[in-house]
Amino acid sequence: MDESLGVYIHIPFCASRCGYCDFCTYAGRDNLMHKYQHALETHILESSAQFAPYLIDTVYFGGGTPSYFGARRICDIFNALKRAGRVLKDSEVTVEVNPDSVTRRDLSLLKREGVNRLSIGVQSANPELLKLIGRRHNFKQAQKAVKLARAADFDNISLDLMYGLPSQTRRDWADTLARAIELRPEHISLYGLKLEEGTPMYEYTGSAILPDDDEQADMYLYAVEAMERNGFGQYEISNFCTTGHESKHNMKYWRLEDYMGFGPAAHSCVSELRYSYVTDIDAYINGVATQGDILDEYETITSLDKAAEYIMLGMRTTHGISQAEYYDIYRSDFSKIEQLLRGFEKRGWSEKNEEEDRWSFTSTGFLLSNVLIGAMLEAQAEQKLATTPWVREGTPARRDMATGRAAVTGGELFFAEPL
Repeated sequence: MDESLGVYIHIPFCASRCGYCDFCTYAGRDNLMHKYQHALETHILESSAQFAPYLIDTVYFGGGTPSYFGARRICDIFNALKRAGRVLKDSEVTVEVNPDSVTRRDLSLLKREGVNRLSIGVQSANPELLKLIGRRHNFKQAQKAVKLARAADFDNISLDLMYGLPSQTRRDWADTLARAIELRPEHISLYGLKLEEGTPMYEYTGSAILPDDDEQADMYLYAVEAMERNGFGQYEISNFCTTGHESKHNMKYWRLEDYMGFGPAAHSCVSELRYSYVTDIDAYINGVATQGDILDEYETITSLDKAAEYIMLGMRTTHGISQAEYYDIYRSDFSKIEQLLRGFEKRGWSEKNEEEDRWSFTSTGFLLSNVLIGAMLEAQAEQKLATTPWVREGTPARRDMATGRAAVTGGELFFAEPL
């Protein structure tokens, strides 16, 4: 029985930066694309020993704008991963694309090389809002991107949409939702605008043109209802899909399964290890080239840390958490947390699936999730003071340590062309 692993590959290049973006991305650094591709391929191939215990069943190319980086480069990097590790042929392989930087030829190449899922950054159907937030496309281009993807035989398409934008009204939002649903994607992600310090749009903080908290909550709840009416089931705070089209890669994050990231600012979660790489592209390229240290943060987490992650991530999903899983991780009493959840239930914020003995938030509870999860973590801390939980002995941390959790059996592998 082999362990399963997800792989995230960061592509930090963009034609221009959106006004709300605080990710590790670069515009105007196209001269680094070749060096960056080489650094990624080198880093991935050098990691073959870490891949050895695993079958890779999800791959995600995120950014930045991978489609701007180019399909040929994406495929070359993917082939390096196929050479370095055992990538299942039926893996979920996702590439993020923007409507203004995607072509039928590129999509056909991606599909031929094994990419089977696209995440298209649509954000809004309102042309003025798109300009306001710094997007380079219009909705006609988004419609064309979906059409091109279908022509290239993609049958798993996700659309990203945003609400809570400056001057956005409920009518604008309803129109965007309706027009996105008309495109019949298999998956839709709905993200509320978060203003980050240092971004151009941070100047809108406190502005009267931003929808207030009640208006944003109304937009979210309206969207949840619209998704349900149109056959999209909610499985996470921001994510909805038709039956069987949950993002398998993102579910690894929310279920504390193992994944490795590559590229600047990429994070990894491998058993008890959590680590990330430097956030500067030049430092990453140079570090790989000289075999220097490219780690930014590195830690071994305790069972208490893992139990906290289980609560924080599990309660983001409609699958939720259970007493049995919590005890398996932390070997501690769940009663204080359950008492709190029963209080939330009375207010309509949480619900329990009695048959499966699982707790999750309602749609209204998801709106308050940060506060509610904070209260649950406080309850966990109080329980720790009241008892002496069993804590598993940690294994000494090593850079090359990679022990897994989830398991997969069988499956056909990709075999790339030899070096």
